[in-house]
Amino acid sequence: MAQGTGRGVRRAARRYGLVGWGVVAGALALVALVVALVCVAVRGRATEGLFRGQGGIEIERAETASEKAEEEPQEEPQEEPVTLVVHVDGMVGMPGVYELAEGARVSDAVAAAGGLAEGADTSSLNLAAPLADGEKVHVPAEGEEVTTSSGGASSGDLVNLNNASVEQLDELPGVGEATARAIIEDREANGPFTTPEDLMRVSGIGEKKFAKLEGMICV
Repeated sequence: MAQGTGRGVRRAARRYGLVGWGVVAGALALVALVVALVCVAVRGRATEGLFRGQGGIEIERAETASEKAEEEPQEEPQEEPVTLVVHVDGMVGMPGVYELAEGARVSDAVAAAGGLAEGADTSSLNLAAPLADGEKVHVPAEGEEVTTSSGGASSGDLVNLNNASVEQLDELPGVGEATARAIIEDREANGPFTTPEDLMRVSGIGEKKFAKLEGMICV
């Protein structure tokens, strides 16, 4: 290409009367400069296109990764299960302290303790009663006199302070709905009652009121 351009320059020089190698050399240098500039421009466009192509690929990859992250379900933190600690004794296979899941019943506590032993009397035991943390479940023997109730058991019409509902407590003489709720709030905040006398720690229940309730309640 450069040789053909040089011949054309020389012909033009002869035609228009331009002679001398200095003029020819200058013209050739100018042509070479133009050719070089054209080459640089072409290479620049090619490089720019390459960079644009690579950049587009990277952007596409980033968008794809972001979409996948949004589609993947986020794992929710799991709450630790609540456990109840209960004491089981009496006519069971393995008396002791056991940990049970929240919502467990008296029957679950008896099963954890090895089940009923021979000679157990469950007539006064409510196996379906819900358990409270720190509660004691006593399984009496046949012929054993039951004076208190455990796990919802009843001796006559005794109300278990650790299992009774607002409605059951409200039926006790001198205990209204407000006092019944105060009893439940107290056992939830301070733990189950260990003796019937612990009921006097509830605001609104003094010695006189407790004396009327003593024969109707148990723990």
